[in-house]
Amino acid sequence: MPFPQIAVNLSITLEQPDKKLALFGSADRYLRMVRETFGVQVVSREDELRLSGDAEQVSKAAAVFEQMQKKLRRQDWLSVDDVGQAIGKANDQHRERTADEIDVYAKGHAIKPKTDGQKRYLDAIMHHDLTLCIGPAGTGKTYLAVAAAASMLKHGQARRIVLARPAVEAGERLGFLPGDLQAKVNPYLRPLFDALHDMMDFEQVKRFMVNDVIEVIPLAFMRGRTLNDSVIILDEAQNTTPSQMLMFLTRLGHDSKMIITGDTSQVDLPDGTRSGLVDAVEKLKGIKGIAQVELLRSDIVRHRLVQNIVNAYERG
Repeated sequence: MPFPQIAVNLSITLEQPDKKLALFGSADRYLRMVRETFGVQVVSREDELRLSGDAEQVSKAAAVFEQMQKKLRRQDWLSVDDVGQAIGKANDQHRERTADEIDVYAKGHAIKPKTDGQKRYLDAIMHHDLTLCIGPAGTGKTYLAVAAAASMLKHGQARRIVLARPAVEAGERLGFLPGDLQAKVNPYLRPLFDALHDMMDFEQVKRFMVNDVIEVIPLAFMRGRTLNDSVIILDEAQNTTPSQMLMFLTRLGHDSKMIITGDTSQVDLPDGTRSGLVDAVEKLKGIKGIAQVELLRSDIVRHRLVQNIVNAYERG
């Protein structure tokens, strides 16, 4: 979410630590240019930059470093002119974001909650360590969770994003699909990749995945792990069993957020198998620090026909 107009601290992960000297300039010349232009503090710590100062100026300085890192993807050095142009662009194009806009990596891509239900959902994510969201298709459950995670990653509120899905859907199981593990997994994880690619460009997604900053995996791969400083999202959670849900819930580590989404009207588990999402909603009700949000048909924001389709099927 955007910064309020007060002093803030912001951490920026260096995409290519091996190009740190090129980014900073000789004797930290480029760091000084940004610091003096915007009146912010800039400190280098291991593989990240820490900015502090007025919220709007910090946001502008962060945009400059983003432009500089983008340039370094294509070349191995920066000139004074490159840095000057990045500063000019930040000053010319920077605009205040609306109070409910989600600040992701993709430039010019405004992501905002479009309904009161979606606003409650985002507010729950920002103020709770664990959020369960239930709602029909098209309400933005997964999309807004990924957007919130990308915003937290960008602004140093998380060090990584882990996206998981149970590998059971529409009556099919992975074993019936041809190919190696990646080919088998891919169709089930595609919706998560689609959401990610709206938040950042393809090359950035690829780099983050190579560096384990972003992980997109089947739920079974979560077993035995504890995830700290992370945003952990479980999508299509209605297709978990209670034991799988417990396994996932207990992965939550220090300084992490967990978001669980699903549609309890579309359970694809074998007959007689209780949904882990339904079970969790009942068992975790009223626990401090856990938010439960239900999105309704009125929160559907896809093509207008989607809402009509959902209504028709509910009528039978």
